[in-house]
Order: sequence, then structure tokens, then C-alpha cells
Amino acid sequence: MYLQDIYIYPIKSLGGIRLEESILEERGLKLDRRWMLVDKEGMFLTQRTFSEMALLQVEVEESGLLVFHKNDRSICIQIPFQPQTEFFKSVKIWDDEVIGQIVDEKVSKWFSSTLGMECDLVIMPESTERKLSPKYAVNNESVGFADAMPYLLIGQTSLDELNTRLENPVPMDRFRPNLVFAGGNPFEDDAWHKVKVGDAVFKITKPCARCVMTTVNQDTAEKGKEPLKTLATYRTFDNKVMFGQNMLLLKGDRIRVGDLVVPSFM
Repeated sequence: MYLQDIYIYPIKSLGGIRLEESILEERGLKLDRRWMLVDKEGMFLTQRTFSEMALLQVEVEESGLLVFHKNDRSICIQIPFQPQTEFFKSVKIWDDEVIGQIVDEKVSKWFSSTLGMECDLVIMPESTERKLSPKYAVNNESVGFADAMPYLLIGQTSLDELNTRLENPVPMDRFRPNLVFAGGNPFEDDAWHKVKVGDAVFKITKPCARCVMTTVNQDTAEKGKEPLKTLATYRTFDNKVMFGQNMLLLKGDRIRVGDLVVPSFM
């Protein structure tokens, strides 16, 4: 088995970026989900409610991020890595409430206009620590703005098996993984305890529970019923539909496409 793909999603719920290699950090891959859109009350925004967020693509440039509309690249904005304001606000993501820093008022206005709702783009300052639940943490780890854990792993064979059950196959981008491995058997990662990727070692914390976001076509922002409907028929455990594995980093500082993937069962 080997590492087939690496993905980051710098701004939560916007388009992802495939990389050939990436730096590993406690909170996740470098730049992964360090930014997030929030409404005026500080509640996080995602494709679950606003599927049109799928149409905004992100690219990493030398001095910051470029965001553009997939249907019209002229609708775009450049976002500097360093925030241009000293405004901090309390933001909510699931059960967590942490401090985010507003990036730039002009950027917030652009997103508000493009998405048709008042919102702010915030970055997670280094001083903000969003701690993992003690139930899963090993060394009191923190996570960025990802839903649950710093890393998400999926096997390509698991998606291939799912697609044999679907009338219209779906691409991997429906599931927004960080790491995709090739080889092995479908869903064999259910039994893994740890996994070594190149020289890095990850602890698998829990399976990833899937939601309606998997039903959003990332090219058109259209919602359907699949693949969640089919997944629910054979991947439901404790009333949750599972696909992929949440992980945290135990050791390592870099991974590359092609790295060997070696699981541990204890």
C-alpha cells in the first residue's frame, strides 16, 4: 500500500488542493483548515447548509491564498497569509467555541457579496488552542477548524467498492480526505490502530461519521441523495454512517505521494 493523494482545504468547506508533499503539524497538514467562514454571530458556515460554497476554489500563492469562482475565474480575491485587522471574535464550530481573527474587512465583504450572506473570514491564531477530547488525545493535541480531528484517511479501494453499488459513481472529493492510500482491501482500515506513512506515524482515533455534505456535487454545488443513501445500507454503526478514519499525528514532519503505508493493529 502507498500514499496516492494528499489534499488540503485551507478555507473550511471551500475547494481542496492536491499536493505532492506536505508538512505535518499537530493541528493537521500545513495550511489545512486554518481559515473558516462564519456568520455575524460567529457560527461556522459549511456546504451542509450553503452548498454553493463548493463553487469557490482555493489556490496557494507565494504571499497568500487566491479564491476564485469555478464558473468564472474573474470572480476572485487574494487573501494575505497575515491578517490585516486586529479584530478578534468568538467563533463556534460544533461544540467548541474559540477565538478567531478577522482576516480583512474587504475580504469579508467579498465573501458576503459572492455568497449572498453576511459573513467574515477568520483565521485561527497560533494563540488559539482547540483541544481534542481527552477521550482521543494522546498528548493534549489541538486541531484547526476541521470538523473533528487533524487528519482524515481514506482507502481508494473503499471508494471503488462503494462505486460498484452506485448507478453514478462519485469522486473522492465528496469525502474531503487529507490522505488517500492505494492498495489493500476495501475498508480494511477499520481494523487499524496506527498507521505509518513514510517516516510519519499516525494514531487512528475513530471512524469518520458522514453527513449530507457527501451528497453535494463539488463541480456544480447540486445536492442529491447519493452516496449517503447507499452507504447507509452497509456502513451504519451506532446509527452513524462511517467512511474513512480520523487520525492524529504521533511523529513525523513530512509526507510525500508514493510513501509506503504500513498499518499496525495494536
